[in-house]
Amino acid sequence: MIEQPPRFADLDSVRNSLADVNYLADDGIAGVVYLADRLGKPVLVEGPAGTGKTQLAKSVAEILGARLIRLQCYEGLDESKALYEWNYKKQLLRIQTEGDGASWNEVEDDLFSEEFLLTRPLLEAIRAEEPVVLLIDEVDRVEVETEAPLLEILSDYQVSIPELGTVKALQIPLVFLPSNGPRELSEALKRRCLYLYIDYPDLEREREIVSTKVPGVDANLADQVARIVRSIRQLDLKKNPSVSETLDWARTLVLLGIKQIDAKTATDTANVLLKYRSDIEKVVKEFAENPVELTGAGAGADTGTGTAT
Repeated sequence: MIEQPPRFADLDSVRNSLADVNYLADDGIAGVVYLADRLGKPVLVEGPAGTGKTQLAKSVAEILGARLIRLQCYEGLDESKALYEWNYKKQLLRIQTEGDGASWNEVEDDLFSEEFLLTRPLLEAIRAEEPVVLLIDEVDRVEVETEAPLLEILSDYQVSIPELGTVKALQIPLVFLPSNGPRELSEALKRRCLYLYIDYPDLEREREIVSTKVPGVDANLADQVARIVRSIRQLDLKKNPSVSETLDWARTLVLLGIKQIDAKTATDTANVLLKYRSDIEKVVKEFAENPVELTGAGAGADTGTGTAT
């Protein structure tokens, strides 16, 4: 294992540093980041979309002054886009210019050298000399076959290139693997990671998030936004509003000069918070029938779990 000085002194330093960049982390989030640093382990982050999984990696990179290297995963992603590939056009030009004057062995050795290697995010993170945070975003979109190169990186922090040998990391990057959960990840991948689940925030924390993240919002509006969103999430919707959509809604209300949310305001701006027509119709109907929800009085007891954004 590579010897590397710790990035954080203790758990409090993680939480306070994240707060300095407006990421409000609870003890669970701060604890996993601290352990990832001390143990040199990647972090698999699961939870609903829009709860701050990707932003966690960005915020950690910001507080460390580290370079953020991002691999955006998608169906069909292969090693040539994630790890490395050879510059075939340049290799072909070299073959043509060599002509008949060199043996094939000499040409082959030249072709598969650093000059023709195109690095992709995973190899780039391994070879980096400066501090790095590696974000492998939406890792659940990667097909099972593509997980294989990830396993070597996540366990040994090295990459095997048949033509060049093994490339070992010069320093251990902090690695975050956010997942929205459409596909179950392999046991082998999970075994190599620390696990963190970021759920929707509880009422108090979401109110704090809105107050911190939205310039110009007053305490009353932040409280009302948090309570209304919480009541909406209790409905049977196709897609619950995420924390990022809560913030968009709060910013919208501030821009419109809204101080108190009434039924008309909620109806007119519901498309900022909700993204399916059926959900919008259901929520508009609910508020028309139960306007008390708009005051937060009907939001119910606060039973959520703490999280961050």
